[in-house]
Amino acid sequence: MWEVPGTPIEKVKKHDVGIVLSGMAEYDNSMQRLSIRRNADRLWQAITLYKTGKINKMLITGESGYISDRGLKEAQQFKELLVIWGIPESDILTEEVSKNTHENAAESKKVLNESPELKSFLLITSGTHMRRSLACFEHEGLKSTPFSTDLYTSENQHYFWDQYLIPDVSNFDSWNKLIKEWVGYLSYWMVGYI
Repeated sequence: MWEVPGTPIEKVKKHDVGIVLSGMAEYDNSMQRLSIRRNADRLWQAITLYKTGKINKMLITGESGYISDRGLKEAQQFKELLVIWGIPESDILTEEVSKNTHENAAESKKVLNESPELKSFLLITSGTHMRRSLACFEHEGLKSTPFSTDLYTSENQHYFWDQYLIPDVSNFDSWNKLIKEWVGYLSYWMVGYI
């Protein structure tokens, strides 16, 4: 019930910019490379949206969510990868200072204000994170269309017989993420970020 439902790519209208929220990776300092996690579906879907002509540009927003420097500079590092993968540098905008969702929205607005010709925005983030993200972006005056990724639920639930018999410890992690979003949404509401 908390997750904002997904949209099939073929039903997405064309937008000037796909805003991709960070929180997708960790940095492997010994290998000096990004190590992606489940939330990296955000970037995967953004690339697909770009390659299918649904978005003209990508804005990757966020430095890292860490308090201390761990080598992670997500927006910058993902831009470097996307250029290596063949996406023109001119089609990749970055916002490289934010550390949380509120800052993602505020700093993205500054970047987008530099290009007033960009008017329509597709917000790309996890379905469980979308509700708080949309509220932050709307609070900053950036009306965006949601595009939920890495969904845990769907309109038609598909369970297999073994799922009823074998416990899955990952459900505890899923509850942890959901509670984090509830607390985050309430906290942002209390301090006036949404």
